[in-house]
Amino acid sequence: MNVRNPSEFLVIGMVHLPPLPGAPDSTGIDDAVKRATADADALERGGVDAVLVENFGDAPFYPDEVPKHTVASMTRIATELQGVVDVPVGINVLRNDVPAAVAVAGAIGGQFVRANVHAGARITDQGDLQGRAHETIRLRERIDPEIAVLADVDVKHSQPISPEYDPLVAVEDVVERGLADGVLVSGSSTGTRADPEQVSNVRDAVAKTSRNPPVFVGSGVTVDNVERYLDVADGAIVGSAFKSDGNPRNPVEEKRVEALVRRVRREG
Repeated sequence: MNVRNPSEFLVIGMVHLPPLPGAPDSTGIDDAVKRATADADALERGGVDAVLVENFGDAPFYPDEVPKHTVASMTRIATELQGVVDVPVGINVLRNDVPAAVAVAGAIGGQFVRANVHAGARITDQGDLQGRAHETIRLRERIDPEIAVLADVDVKHSQPISPEYDPLVAVEDVVERGLADGVLVSGSSTGTRADPEQVSNVRDAVAKTSRNPPVFVGSGVTVDNVERYLDVADGAIVGSAFKSDGNPRNPVEEKRVEALVRRVRREG
């Protein structure tokens, strides 16, 4: 699988980590490893093309730099996952510590990272977040140039600072100036559907850039709506739809994964 140049619609399954050591309500690193490996195994058996590991349970999130023990915990867990699954592993360090994600990916042989705010700035529940493309890309070049940076445009759980903000204009900044290797389009929050028309518009804007990277749906994809994205995107990151009762805090159910993957492959 090549996330930079996918030959078919990619399904990337989320490994939503529970609270890690140091975060409220953490039950310890061993429990986090156990739950993460179980989810990753179910995702792979269900047919996903890759998994994305995220410190979802670490709320309230640090805006930018997370503590060193968070980086250490995510490295430990991702290393364990590499021994469980054969599909590529990606990293997302919430809320916006993309350099840390690159560091973890480099240490474990990860293929990609998610950058929630890569270029520009956004208003979030953590305050104003600034894009750190200048740090992320330079660090990536030093650690492992093969790590792909998938960057959000109009990222979920945030609002633009300027009332004149246009996500289609932001595409050019993310791709041409931020040098992103992929673009993500999400709904307003975790599990919220991305507008297929907006995804299509972003893809058209991306196609006009000199780099023309792939476009992925970043939230809200389900077995019932995934077919609406097959012709307007190159893949999707799927989390809540794979979990028991559609709750991102619940375990992954293999049968849910299988059902969506079959729909993507048009097998039923």
